Amino acid sequence: MRIVGIGMAVLLLAGCVSQGGVTRSQASAKVHTELAALYYERAQLGIALDELRQAMTAEPDYAPAYNVRGLVHMALREDKEAEEDFQHSLSLDNINSEARNNYGWFLCQRGRAHESVKQFLAALKNPLYSTPEKAYLNAGVCSQKAGEMKDAEEFLQKALLLKPEMPEPMLGLAELSFANGDYVTAKSYFTRFAQSNAPITAENLWLAVRIERKLGDRNAEDSYALQLRKRFPDARETLLMQQAQ
Repeated sequence: MRIVGIGMAVLLLAGCVSQGGVTRSQASAKVHTELAALYYERAQLGIALDELRQAMTAEPDYAPAYNVRGLVHMALREDKEAEEDFQHSLSLDNINSEARNNYGWFLCQRGRAHESVKQFLAALKNPLYSTPEKAYLNAGVCSQKAGEMKDAEEFLQKALLLKPEMPEPMLGLAELSFANGDYVTAKSYFTRFAQSNAPITAENLWLAVRIERKLGDRNAEDSYALQLRKRFPDARETLLMQQAQ
């Protein structure tokens, strides 16, 4: 399941002027950090780092710049530097929920799932956090990695409650329900996921095939199996399906 929450909302300033208590250096740091976030999202990591250097030159203690640089280092697999940046960002602004969420995802991706959930929960303590469903989703995904299935289900349900059209928790709950042997519920969640127009992978279709096989719905199973063979003929899941027949 892909991460939700690393993307940065970008509102570029018109110019670096002192306005409303914001100094020129702070305005400059903000602009360069937001540009860096754009370049990060486009995978132009070298340019992103250049923008962040300018942001930190203008304002050495600008917390969002360290958060974004942590993401860049994470993408470059420079884990020591990434962790230092996330921690420094939080030392400057410990209620920044986006930084908590990003640091949590870093920990989860590096095999430290139990530690990651603490960061997601800390992000959720901020009543001003505008997208708490992202932290709940990531907490669910990482709890599942940690083997905490009951917690994973609870977090995913909370994410879906906050944002009913969000496809990722639907898929996560389908997977958990299938693992628990609740195939009817698994089908219900997967159907909602499929209707959400989210991109469907070979792994998703293989899950659907197995759900319908357990329920004995041969027509639905054949339909998903046909999609898997046609769209992903060389995928590992297609081979698994063929071997299981």
